[in-house]
Amino acid sequence: IKPGVDMWEVEEYVRRRCKEENFLPLQIGVDGAMMDYPYATCCSLNDEVAHAFPRHYILKDGDLLKVDMVLGGPIAKSDLNVSKLNFNNVEQMKKYTQSYSGGLADSCWAYAVGTPSEEVKNLMDVTKEAMYKGIEQAVVGNRIGDIGAAIQEYAESRGYGVVRDLVGHGVGPTMHEEPMVPNYGIAGRGLRLREGMVLTIEPMINTGDWEIDTDMKTGWAHKTIDGGLSCQYEHQFVITKDGPVILTSQGEEGTY
Repeated sequence: IKPGVDMWEVEEYVRRRCKEENFLPLQIGVDGAMMDYPYATCCSLNDEVAHAFPRHYILKDGDLLKVDMVLGGPIAKSDLNVSKLNFNNVEQMKKYTQSYSGGLADSCWAYAVGTPSEEVKNLMDVTKEAMYKGIEQAVVGNRIGDIGAAIQEYAESRGYGVVRDLVGHGVGPTMHEEPMVPNYGIAGRGLRLREGMVLTIEPMINTGDWEIDTDMKTGWAHKTIDGGLSCQYEHQFVITKDGPVILTSQGEEGTY
């Protein structure tokens, strides 16, 4: 991910790696209000908040790209040879992705293209730290509201808007399960957290207003209502008796 690269290459890379490693790209075929999701990744750029389609766009210095994906595996080739699947056939893929019940990983990461502006850098730093503030609250005995309150307080105290319409969630056996995990809330409220829960925390933080618009042509892509930048980080984790353990770690985290 660097200036001059076609955004579509990100989608192509993920598809290729899925076939090489025999993993299912579980976002293909997810039910939508207007159409099923047709791609392995969500690639949301600058003011796009989430769920934007990957497309042919030459990345420019200063862009902010968020890449979100859900992968299922590893899968034994004797059970399913992913390399034989046609990822462009959404109806065919949906039969596999919606019936899949094995291990899965759901994560989103933000990338500064080239040299980030101070605005982009600060937004990325605050969003990532807000995610970790939320994860720190994911301990046995706390409540869902403790997570959202920690994220909201950290981001809003620094002048940012916290998206309300899109939230984290439980994981397993499918990618989207109860409970919902909002990025805002009141400490001490909501469902009590228990050992063994697998959740995602995925704050979407805007430089301006928290409100967003939805692309009504597809029903998928969301943008900031005021054209401001938006950033997202997402980790999946399990709550243990010793604290949350990140399952989608990129190497720098572990147990809190």
